Amino acid sequence: MRFLRLFGTWRARQVFLRNAVVAFGGISAILQFVGQFFPRSFPDPGLVVALSLTACLVWGLGRARPVLRVEQTFRRPDMKVVVEAGDLFDQSAHLVVGFCDTFDTVSAGGAVINSGSVQGQLLLRRYDGDVQRLDAELVAALAGTEPAAREDRDSKPLGKLDRYPVGTVAALGARPGLVFAVAYSRIGNDCVAASSVEDLWFSLGRLWDAVHRHAQLEQVAMPLVGSGLSRLDHLDQDSLLRLILMSFVARSREGAVCRELRVLVRPEDLEHIDMREVAAFLGGLAAGLDRA
Repeated sequence: MRFLRLFGTWRARQVFLRNAVVAFGGISAILQFVGQFFPRSFPDPGLVVALSLTACLVWGLGRARPVLRVEQTFRRPDMKVVVEAGDLFDQSAHLVVGFCDTFDTVSAGGAVINSGSVQGQLLLRRYDGDVQRLDAELVAALAGTEPAAREDRDSKPLGKLDRYPVGTVAALGARPGLVFAVAYSRIGNDCVAASSVEDLWFSLGRLWDAVHRHAQLEQVAMPLVGSGLSRLDHLDQDSLLRLILMSFVARSREGAVCRELRVLVRPEDLEHIDMREVAAFLGGLAAGLDRA
């Protein structure tokens, strides 16, 4: 077990085994070929086997080493996309934080907003737990947006009552540390949030529009939205990440959104994301954008 833990995730172990077997097959073929023409080239077969196995293990380990960061540069428009494991609130950039359609902020024992969620961490780490300041900024940012509906207190005993259209974006704070609060889920009166692929895709489009208007092409960092408590369970983390990247690149075809988008993945989510495949996916998007 201790040996297996050296390889981290199950994906890494699969990569290790696959590459070690391929290397073993290649080395075996070379040795057989050389042995046919130079039968005395290997006076100590045991040493040859040991060296071959060592080479296979080293090759497999090298190919399976954890990939914690992927970076892709685009030429048209001039921008960069980075996907890496890290903490959103350690970034010196504008931040994206997902909200529900009521823009609830108070954590009523975790019933409305979970304190361990990205939104809960926003309140604690960016606003020092000052919910009144966060609410005041939300009110100011949403002043020009008409609520889509209003609940009564009997139906929704906890949280706010005004519901805004999914896709509403509130730009909070001031440059260079804006927070783009994007409503991509609907919260039920039972305090359970839910979203869909269509809602997320539409909300991402509105988000890029807001970033284009307010961020002045500066760096933007965002989490893997949809992977938390918004009940997008039919999409895994890998699919969510690709959806975000594809949406950003598609919008960038119309004009630069920002010079750098940084998507932060929780280290525990790397178990479910093949970063090598993400690198290949971004490479394909960059090639397609350059040809456009």
